[in-house]
Amino acid sequence: MTLVLEPLVTGLAFPEAPRWHDGALWFSDFYDHRVGRVGADGRVETVAEVPGQPSGLGWLPDGRLLIVSMNDRRLMRLEGGSLVQAADLSALARWPCNDMLVDAHGRAYIGNFGFDLQRRAPFAPTSLLLVTPDGRARVAAEDMHFPNGAVLTPDGRTLIVGESYGQRLTAFDVMDDGSLARRRVWAQLEGKGVGPDGICLDAQGAIWLASPVTREVLRVREGGAITHRIATPGQAVACMLGGADRKTLFVLTGRVLVTPVQSREERGGVIYAAQVDVPGAGLP
Repeated sequence: MTLVLEPLVTGLAFPEAPRWHDGALWFSDFYDHRVGRVGADGRVETVAEVPGQPSGLGWLPDGRLLIVSMNDRRLMRLEGGSLVQAADLSALARWPCNDMLVDAHGRAYIGNFGFDLQRRAPFAPTSLLLVTPDGRARVAAEDMHFPNGAVLTPDGRTLIVGESYGQRLTAFDVMDDGSLARRRVWAQLEGKGVGPDGICLDAQGAIWLASPVTREVLRVREGGAITHRIATPGQAVACMLGGADRKTLFVLTGRVLVTPVQSREERGGVIYAAQVDVPGAGLP
């Protein structure tokens, strides 16, 4: 099957953390400090402005939006058009927080860098954090190698996390209280040059992942077999299955900047769309 990427939105700063929700694609635009929502016509509506730089997105059971504020390491909640703090993560994360998965109970699993990436400090492992709906934060898993995108199976019992620097997808059993157990490697990608960034799950249990270093998106089965590879014009940083039948693969590309100031002409962030045969499943 040949998949063709068609541009849906261009001229973005750095689009990340795509989510299909309520008939639209939601995303964070890092360097514009905003959360956007785009319909099928490609028009972008600003949903929220996040001075601390937005990343992971998710929804509580009552429909309120949660947003990771990266640089000040907080979880924010959108209340009537204003942002309020849902949890302070700074005591558990020394460096920026990034992607997030919110489950059907409103529990948020949040990754963080673990080291000073912008100044090219030596790599250091970190923790995956868990924030419960009452705002309490704790460590859910340790020794994570840059936890990034995550998916939850439709039964809510298996969480799979992309470890960008570990070049692997790691699975956990989800306990009734949200704790994680029985850690195992779901797919090891070492040697293939692939470090997973944003990921999404399909109805056959395969995972689509964005690989910034190799500039492509891949479809991977448990165990590591790759069924599809799609080259991307820029660095692929995230992907999401959405659309009315969840058979539209949205692919987000962008460029990390040391000094995140861009003129309109320099903005290379793009959201692409391609049609696939297998629909999305689970969360996000």
